[in-house]
Amino acid sequence: MTDPVSRTILLLDIERFSDRDDVEQAYLRRMLYAITDRALESAGIDETRRLRADRGDSVMELIDANAPVTALLRALLAEVPAQLRDVNRMASSSAQIRLRGVVATGYVAVDEHDGWVGTDLNNACRLLDAQLLRAALRERPHDFALIVSDALYTGVVRHGHHGIPADEFHPVGVDTKNGPMRAWLHGPLPSGHKAAPAAPADEDHRDTGTGEAPGGPGDRPAPQTPPAPRVPAQGASPESRPAPGPVLNFNGAVTIGGSVVTGDQHGVSGGQVTGDVNLGGRSGGDGS
Repeated sequence: MTDPVSRTILLLDIERFSDRDDVEQAYLRRMLYAITDRALESAGIDETRRLRADRGDSVMELIDANAPVTALLRALLAEVPAQLRDVNRMASSSAQIRLRGVVATGYVAVDEHDGWVGTDLNNACRLLDAQLLRAALRERPHDFALIVSDALYTGVVRHGHHGIPADEFHPVGVDTKNGPMRAWLHGPLPSGHKAAPAAPADEDHRDTGTGEAPGGPGDRPAPQTPPAPRVPAQGASPESRPAPGPVLNFNGAVTIGGSVVTGDQHGVSGGQVTGDVNLGGRSGGDGS
């Protein structure tokens, strides 16, 4: 088995394929391949950048992760519906082709039998078989219903690239045998289905002041700005002033060599001082 590599996963499936006879099924398969090839070519994804697996009523494409996903989505949203309209205009009622589609991303490996192996691929197949997607296609007036994986929505769709209307995708919960999965359905929800609750990643943090602190991971709160030092107002009462520094009291005559400064910068320089002297936060005595 090869090492798993990152791929874009595209799945397209024909609605009500098993209800047709052999001749109709062969025609529908030709139309499926033609529509798929034209959509991929319009997205700039040629045969050298993809692997194909045939599943009878569906086609599976593993696309090079370096191929433009935005171009693929634009082709699926515009090119595929247009092609389906053109084909069905000329087809009998029994040869009408309608498609369900899935786009996902993930890691896939290829085994020695050219089989494809990967949990992400399994999850994409479960989205394709979801009753919600089937119901959505049944209720659509046009012939195509698309769902994308949560990872693809988060990484590409929600950013509003040209031709990819993020507001037309709705979060949905898909029940599978391995538990519920979260995905995003393009277009209106089918009857009886509600949008899934918004996950934290769906919230828009713009202009809220929340989010990642500069220079650090998003799960770390932004540093708080330290409060500015308090400066007493001019003429403030003694109680509101800062506590005075040390006080030196001299009683009687004192001879000072050099300088003595204390408190709020009051002091004396060298010489002889007589009388009482107080050096501190407040002036006092005869030597102040």
